[in-house]
Amino acid sequence: MTSFSHSIEVSVGQSCLAGVKEKNDDCTGVQITDGETAVMKGVAAVVADGVSAASYGKEAAEMCVKGFLLDYFSTPDSWTVKRSGHKIIDSLNRWLYGQSHSALIDSENGYVSTMSTLILRSNIASIFHIGDTRITLIRDGVVEVLTRDHNSKMSADVTYLNRAMGLNLNPKVDYKEIGTEKNDVFLITSDGVHEHISDKDILESLEKADLDKSSQFLTENALKNGSKDNVTALFVRVDSLPEASHDELQKFLLERPFPPFLYPGHVIDGLEVEKVLHESSRSQLYRVRDQKTDETYAMKTPSVNFSDDAGYIERFGVEEWIGKRVRSSHLVKVLERSTKPRFLYYLMEEISGKNFQTLMNERGGKMLYHETVELIKGLVNGVRALHRNEVIHQDLKLDNVMLCSDGKVKVIDYGSCRVQSLETLDSRNSNDEILGTMEFSAPEYRLGEKGSRQSDLFSIAIITYKMLSGGKHPYNCGGGWAKAKTPEDFRQLVYKPLSDTVPDIPLWADGALSRALLCDPAKRYEALSEFVRDLEVPSSRNVRHNQSVFVDLESPVCWKIISAILFVIVIIQLVIILK
Repeated sequence: MTSFSHSIEVSVGQSCLAGVKEKNDDCTGVQITDGETAVMKGVAAVVADGVSAASYGKEAAEMCVKGFLLDYFSTPDSWTVKRSGHKIIDSLNRWLYGQSHSALIDSENGYVSTMSTLILRSNIASIFHIGDTRITLIRDGVVEVLTRDHNSKMSADVTYLNRAMGLNLNPKVDYKEIGTEKNDVFLITSDGVHEHISDKDILESLEKADLDKSSQFLTENALKNGSKDNVTALFVRVDSLPEASHDELQKFLLERPFPPFLYPGHVIDGLEVEKVLHESSRSQLYRVRDQKTDETYAMKTPSVNFSDDAGYIERFGVEEWIGKRVRSSHLVKVLERSTKPRFLYYLMEEISGKNFQTLMNERGGKMLYHETVELIKGLVNGVRALHRNEVIHQDLKLDNVMLCSDGKVKVIDYGSCRVQSLETLDSRNSNDEILGTMEFSAPEYRLGEKGSRQSDLFSIAIITYKMLSGGKHPYNCGGGWAKAKTPEDFRQLVYKPLSDTVPDIPLWADGALSRALLCDPAKRYEALSEFVRDLEVPSSRNVRHNQSVFVDLESPVCWKIISAILFVIVIIQLVIILK
């Protein structure tokens, strides 16, 4: 994907004046992007008011505005607006707090500022707010304040801030989301303005020729009405929104037609097909060579069977989107060419090796324990990279993971991935269709619930179990796994210990696997790293997760039994000696 149409169009006007003061501690900024960035990040507007009592209030305000606008558009596209904003604000606050508490600055007069931020993305307005700057919505002639001032009035003339950037190490930042409509107007002001104007002034200002004049009208009125502070007013008007029923990603993908089935010797966009690597009812994979550079790639194309399936087309586009943005040596890379593609396909790095299923088959169906753990560690590293970018894989299985010829483990398929940040774009990526493979998928998918990191953990544990057991399923006794459809069905399933059929498996392995394979996702490991650690090292806590297999060595009853057995053995030995 190389370009998108605008997802939202806005008009902006602003006025930022020192007023009666010698120095202007207010700062304001707006960033409007186009193309794909407009879809994924939207429009950002920030107003910060440096605390005048602080020696570096002006610098703090400038850091808040410039730092947020720079960093927000650099965060991973897979992050939600909420996660991106909070991460950046936390980082900015730590820097300001650190500067204020350095050896060279009086901490009470350091880097302190208020901050109000508006993000307009798709049909949602996201607001981050701390301090006494203010965000107001004007819709259909009604003025509504969306934020609350974080201050305390000690008297008519004395007000103290309760919250501000740089004031303490862990500030509480207000966050809210509201739906936007065409012609909505958002106004962000410093306290020097909104304490000296009325709703009537705001509505009158919008009668001006443009939003710059509207902003100037408010700042000038605030000064006329006795404001002794810096004055800032920033207007953002929503001029157009994306169609509520048609996602921008979908629009772009539909611009490219499906390529036909290709054969060796066919050329598409300067890429010559050398070999058909794989074909199925859903997609094709080819080895292609760039005729200009002589470099080879793997090309994935969609199946023409789904040319009228909008959900399939979107998921195909999401595969490309993930492969370009989530980077890890344990994930197959999707590559970018300077030539704009004329058809719907994407290019990946060409990798040689064997998938886990083939590897198992070559080893006679069973893998050695320590070798399996090393392979699973590589798989977990790749999946953790997806999770850090808020991507849930949803279809981890033996066929989708490769051991490359260089010894590196790579996840090679993103066809069922769910990207949380895309779910707010009216996207079919957020549908409830079960896309994974039932044999490897967690129970929650079949119960109609959304997957989570614990769902991917379940699939990884199934892969581990199958590699060690010769392809068996831990819950498939009597076909129970395939028949389970309700929560009660899953509660009735009983984990079959590996140690029952594989004698050389370490005792602690069943403890780790049985916990990762619990049908209730809330009871599984919280982190993939915990699962890997418990595969490598014995853990007493896992004994309790499989009491039918293990003895609880921490139980007093257990030690009483052991002591009794030892006592009997000693008595027997004494009898033998005395004879």
